[in-house]
Amino acid sequence: MSDPILAIRNVSRSFGPVQVLFDVDFDLRAGEVHALIGENGAGKSTTMKILAGYQPPTSGDVLLDGKPVVFDDAQHAEAQGIVMIHQEFNLAQQLSVEENIFLGRELRRGPFLDHKAMQDESRRLLDRLNCPVDPRAKISDISVPNRQMVEIAKALGRDARVLIMDEPTAVLTARETDILLDLIDRLRAEGCAILYTSHKLDEIARIADRVTVLRDGHRVFEGPAKGMTQDAMAEAMVGRELSNLFKPKGKPQDQTVLEVRNLGVAGLVHDASFHLNKGEVLGFAGLVGSGRTELMEGVTGLRDATGTVTVHGKPLKPGSIRAAREAGLVYLTEDRKEKGLLLNKGLTENLTLLALHKFTHPWIDTAAEDRALTDAIAEFDIRAGDRNMKAGNLSGGNQQKLLLGKTMLADPDIVVIDEPTRGIDIGTKQQIYDFIVELAASGKSVVVISSELSEVIGLANRVMVMASGRIVGEVSGDDINERTIVKLAMGMTSKDDAA
Repeated sequence: MSDPILAIRNVSRSFGPVQVLFDVDFDLRAGEVHALIGENGAGKSTTMKILAGYQPPTSGDVLLDGKPVVFDDAQHAEAQGIVMIHQEFNLAQQLSVEENIFLGRELRRGPFLDHKAMQDESRRLLDRLNCPVDPRAKISDISVPNRQMVEIAKALGRDARVLIMDEPTAVLTARETDILLDLIDRLRAEGCAILYTSHKLDEIARIADRVTVLRDGHRVFEGPAKGMTQDAMAEAMVGRELSNLFKPKGKPQDQTVLEVRNLGVAGLVHDASFHLNKGEVLGFAGLVGSGRTELMEGVTGLRDATGTVTVHGKPLKPGSIRAAREAGLVYLTEDRKEKGLLLNKGLTENLTLLALHKFTHPWIDTAAEDRALTDAIAEFDIRAGDRNMKAGNLSGGNQQKLLLGKTMLADPDIVVIDEPTRGIDIGTKQQIYDFIVELAASGKSVVVISSELSEVIGLANRVMVMASGRIVGEVSGDDINERTIVKLAMGMTSKDDAA
């Protein structure tokens, strides 16, 4: 085994009185993919940021080619060939793809920028990723998956010796993920040292040579990936068995609480009809771009829509979020960072925002808000080192729990949850799955939109399948299986055809 290119030894890190890493060892070797996994809040992001020069350790050493090094900042680390691809995009929205890829290292021809050379090189880098984006396009005008590809292309252009990848496939389709994993195989063969972190354990099993597991800031496992099952990884992460990820499904009542008829959203959703029963979990499956999110945004008043929506037998005013909320219908967005939470505000302000009327008499009752936060922390197991911290400083899983708490504080009867566990570790996933089942058992009704078929299959009493903006099938009972759902999602017109 080769000597490490980059390593940390006995590294601890504290933020004020809160210690998040405890004497952690980790190393990266040429021609190897070393996976770093753990629950949200386990210390993965802090470890990566220390390796990439974004944060110094409180104690311990960073070693580059076997020698202690102190990085002044991320640029200093990058100059040594250490490049990090962040989970949160680090792109200038109003600049072009080409300008982002070369930001800070622009090519020149005499005193002028050489845009042609930069566009040609950008095209070459994007071609390695099978990404058809025009290098001249603005970042703000391209899709979220393509922005991720631009981030990866930007890193490739820096000829990294060490590539640190934080959840690189969280927003990618299955096809884009395959392209990226194939590229990682090629980079490994070229001698690049790769740190790869993902909550998708099938990806870890596919590409990792070694695995390190962090739990609560401690390294609890390090060893070869070969022979380590996904179940073993998950159990090492959470410290307990996860053999029963999904609780048994409850039985819905024979009472319709939501009925949608012939709903359309211009250019996105066409003639969609479905119903939801009391105590039911209704799944929505389909490929990316099938119209699931747009349909539910139309149902809950977030988009202008045609057709009729009836809640508890009463027609809902179209295009009105307030009307939906007052009828007991709420939507929990898939994009918790951009649309769900105010990241620069505190936990209390985020929690009570949707139900602020409950705390205003006419002034805001801050003591009642504080009690509500105490209750939410206990009910949803929100792990915050400081209850006065900003929401943006919570881990992804705890942000999702806060968003759940915010949504449920409005006391809805019908909850639409879009991508409930995207970017969330396996332990927190189980907590959210349990909450959804318990919610339905209490008589609430739930719509779950998910790109993870295992979630839809494990949670839903019935599944609506969408393709090209239309509902193309409904499955229930034994028909809720991967084969039937995938074939319908690929454009089959009926369940019988899919079988």
